[in-house]
Amino acid sequence: MNMITEFEDSLLLKLIYRKMGFFLDNPIRRWLNDPVEKIRAAGIRPGMDVLEVGCGSGYFTLPAADLVGDEGRLHAIDIHPIALETTSKRIKESNLKNVILSKTDALETGLPSGIYDIILLFGVIPAPVLPLDRLLPEMHRLLRSGGSIAVWTGLLLWSPRQVTKGGLFTHVGKRKGVHNFTQNG
Repeated sequence: MNMITEFEDSLLLKLIYRKMGFFLDNPIRRWLNDPVEKIRAAGIRPGMDVLEVGCGSGYFTLPAADLVGDEGRLHAIDIHPIALETTSKRIKESNLKNVILSKTDALETGLPSGIYDIILLFGVIPAPVLPLDRLLPEMHRLLRSGGSIAVWTGLLLWSPRQVTKGGLFTHVGKRKGVHNFTQNG
């Protein structure tokens, strides 16, 4: 790829993200989908180690970090550099010390196995760029024994069968629009 194409791609990515950012941080969204309510519905408690896949603008990152508290840890990942830049600024402004932020591909994270209590997949599923036959085994690998994933899609007709059909997870319920799944085996 030549420098002009890289520059054009970079500008296009920034434009797309800025347009998305308007929606992601819109006060109407907070009214319709309170991030604190969704994080609590995921079952996060103080002291937990949590992975947030696709942190975007940090919409769920800050409340999740608050909820795990000083004894817990939140690792927020995204593949988009502008998302990471935006979330990083918010983390610094909020003076949070319990958040790790990294540019990571959710399909091949390179993270150690069995280190998270809960993984948040909020607004990530059903993304067409994240094939579940690759995403779910990676999430299963990252969870501690008995760990769980929480999925919030914002879609009314989404089926938890998309997560359970591979046999890696069992659907244990839905609360405040958040589907919770426990890890099998």
